[in-house]
Amino acid sequence: MQDHVATEIFLIRHAPVIQDGRVYGRRDIAADCSDSDHFARLRSALPTMDRVLSSPAQRCIETSAAIWPDANPVLEPALWEQDLGDWEGQPYAALPDLGPMDGQDLASFAPPNGENFLDVCARVDPVLADLPSGKTAIVAHAGSIRAALSVVLGGVPTALRFDIANLSVTRLTKLQGGVFCINDVNRCI
Repeated sequence: MQDHVATEIFLIRHAPVIQDGRVYGRRDIAADCSDSDHFARLRSALPTMDRVLSSPAQRCIETSAAIWPDANPVLEPALWEQDLGDWEGQPYAALPDLGPMDGQDLASFAPPNGENFLDVCARVDPVLADLPSGKTAIVAHAGSIRAALSVVLGGVPTALRFDIANLSVTRLTKLQGGVFCINDVNRCI
């Protein structure tokens, strides 16, 4: 007998940021939501959502409003991007070269006064676990989406290998019993 889909989850990475050449993990900067045609295509490709959750970051709220102008997303602090601590606001060229690191070492590494990827996974896991049945859109960050994939894959280092594009959709289903399936990863519309 086939399991019934309890929850469909559509993870959408925010629109490209209005870049200033500096690290912006937790910095609250605006998104470029000027391509209305792209947002219209994205909106028409997605089903009607029962709920929309968003990171409280300006770029995620703006992206959500560009996709669903009439929606009032629930702001979920656990969906924030990784806190890059002392690296926030630094020019990319000023970041240290970490050299070759295996996946577990990279997942455990935290910038000074920041958090590591394992911390992000610990924040995102309960959000996924607590979603009610129905269709849920989550507008978030590459790190948050990778964290969701780590939950589904059951392995944190594996999820760090995904490159999550802006405005891509990653679709998951949570079957009865809490079993997750990955339907699409990083699909650009």
